Amino acid sequence: MSANPITVQILDKEYRIACPAGEEEALRKSATFLNNRIIEVRESGKVIGPDRITVMAALNLAHEFLSERNEHEQYTSNISNRMRILHERIDNAIRSS
Repeated sequence: MSANPITVQILDKEYRIACPAGEEEALRKSATFLNNRIIEVRESGKVIGPDRITVMAALNLAHEFLSERNEHEQYTSNISNRMRILHERIDNAIRSS
């Protein structure tokens, strides 16, 4: 798959990024999402300096991602346990018949 360079704007700067064919829209949406989060941090007024603002936005996003992943893993584990219990009940019911 070939890569197409596209230009995105984050915090008033343009970045030219190689992007796999067919993924351009996803990259643009990701850049817009990141830019919006950076702007939120900047507008909070609690962090000063573009580097620190960007790092704080990235840390917030990483925290959210890891929290969501943890919730997903717990949900998947819960479903797997329930499936195992149901499978055991079905096996027991078949054996009892």
